[in-house]
Amino acid sequence: MSLNHGSNAEAAHSNKDIEIIQAQAGDIHAIIIRWLTGLLIFVLCLWMLAGIGKLVIDLYGAVSGDWRRAGEHMIVSVLVILAQLEIMRTLLAYRKLGRVRVTFIIDTALVVLIGELIGLWFSEYSPQKVLLSLGVIATLVILRNITAGHPIPDS
Repeated sequence: MSLNHGSNAEAAHSNKDIEIIQAQAGDIHAIIIRWLTGLLIFVLCLWMLAGIGKLVIDLYGAVSGDWRRAGEHMIVSVLVILAQLEIMRTLLAYRKLGRVRVTFIIDTALVVLIGELIGLWFSEYSPQKVLLSLGVIATLVILRNITAGHPIPDS
């Protein structure tokens, strides 16, 4: 009888050790994720600063003569910066909530795809490519409205 009691105590002690190890692993995982998302946010900030520098250079190009081409580059650069802001917003939401909401992902995709569609204005494009882009954007808008209308409760 005492032998059986001893094995139960050892099993309970072993389960407690496993729970402690899992809790520590979860803490380490959270620290690594917070560090990596912080690093990504920092890199995005540097990328946005480079984009703003490119905007200034394009502005100089617009003043010095080729204003149409410089304007095209500036519009595309602004759209890229807006996409970066959406990605940063998603990362910040992940750091705060511990998860990413579907609406944030759809918003980011919409910003990128609309930027691509506007970029088509300045290049040779086929009607099929424009229609495909419009179809994807329309689908994402519908999904965005569906997900915004029925938010998932926080757990």
